[in-house]
Amino acid sequence: MTLERPEVDFPGGEPPTTLEITDLRIGDGAEALEGANVTVHYVGVDFESGEEFDASWNRGVPIDFPLKGLIQGWQEGIPGMREGGRRQLVVPPHLAYGPPGSGHRLAGKTLIFVIDLLKVARS
Repeated sequence: MTLERPEVDFPGGEPPTTLEITDLRIGDGAEALEGANVTVHYVGVDFESGEEFDASWNRGVPIDFPLKGLIQGWQEGIPGMREGGRRQLVVPPHLAYGPPGSGHRLAGKTLIFVIDLLKVARS
């Protein structure tokens, strides 16, 4: 399967207060379980402005990492995905980088991620 960079639709309205998980494409490969190492491509945008703040697509290579090292929204939102799947996560601040003034440039922001799960490995 050839992947194309996703376009993230600007949702408008009030940001959610809980994690929203939407499967855009169901994969048929190995399932990501809690504590797995994953390889993904992703795009991240600010919920309020719709501005992109990061994307592995811009670097031309996917990233590999253990789920336990990521923001809570990814730790909760990626398990259950299968390789080949694409999922959108809408992550409120308390599951991302914390309240305003927490020291991260994205603190206090609700974030939208579209994640393509390319590979799952046990940690």
